[in-house]
Amino acid sequence: MNFQSLCKRLAASAFAALFVFGASALAQGTAKTTVIGPTDRSFRVAEGSNVQCAGYVQSGSMDTSNRLVGAVNEQDGWFYSQFNYVYLNMGSGSGVKPGDVMSVVRPRGQVKTRWTKKGDLGMYVQEVGTVEVVRVKSDVSVARVKMSCDNFLLGDLVRPVEVRMVPMFEKRPALDLFGDPSGKAMGRLFMARDNQEVLGREQVVYVDLGAEDNVTIGDYLTVFRPLGKGNPFENDEDESVAARQEGYQSFEYRGGRFSNQSARKSGDNARGKVVTTEEAKKGRPALRQVVGELVVLNVKEKVATAVIVRTAQEIHTGDWVEVQ
Repeated sequence: MNFQSLCKRLAASAFAALFVFGASALAQGTAKTTVIGPTDRSFRVAEGSNVQCAGYVQSGSMDTSNRLVGAVNEQDGWFYSQFNYVYLNMGSGSGVKPGDVMSVVRPRGQVKTRWTKKGDLGMYVQEVGTVEVVRVKSDVSVARVKMSCDNFLLGDLVRPVEVRMVPMFEKRPALDLFGDPSGKAMGRLFMARDNQEVLGREQVVYVDLGAEDNVTIGDYLTVFRPLGKGNPFENDEDESVAARQEGYQSFEYRGGRFSNQSARKSGDNARGKVVTTEEAKKGRPALRQVVGELVVLNVKEKVATAVIVRTAQEIHTGDWVEVQ
């Protein structure tokens, strides 16, 4: 085989391969493309400690008969947490049995705040965690700390676990930063868990709207504040430039006694007094700034526990809330 024949055969093979590749690419380009997206799944708006240890404010009294009275190795410390063993003053006559899960709570006192018009809101109850009974004796029960959201202390109260119905997440329109009032129940965000004052997403808060306001678990609340109010820095709204209209010019090239950077003047011919920022706001309708959204997790008589699900900026204690 001479050199020319070899070159012709190689060229023919390359052309055939190119034809097959092009046909395959064309077929792929004309075929339908299937895009596999994320699998739709449902999930709750809160989990873990935001459910079991959210805390609440209740108006009624609480049963204080069952409590933590001891702990294994209590001589070595005063605090107890997950996996430690504690003693409950619940013996065989109390009806408790191995495998029972109990909630551990700590009443912290009566809630009084300037962020409400309801007066005394009731007693704040901190939910510390849960214990599981492992052995029942005649006078006491031995329990293992199953979950702890804070240190357990002797004297903490024990009560049956409250079954929580947590709302499911749902797709919603974008947060309306300029939404009008709904006309429904309105109150204040008066406190947050762990003494927080500047708040963000997934933090637990308490609002002075409860069962008496027809608030229910799963309700969405808009968080807002009057426009221009509520920031840590309070502006006194004084003007940053003196209210004069001459004296800013140079000595060498002054063109007159008037400055075109003088303050705003009132009147049709700008012959009146200076218009200040504070005066410019007078007479306008009530405006509000939407800063976030809550979902109600627990409802008591006067107060509801909620979790922050969306924010436009930081949320503060003292902000207003409104049922959507």
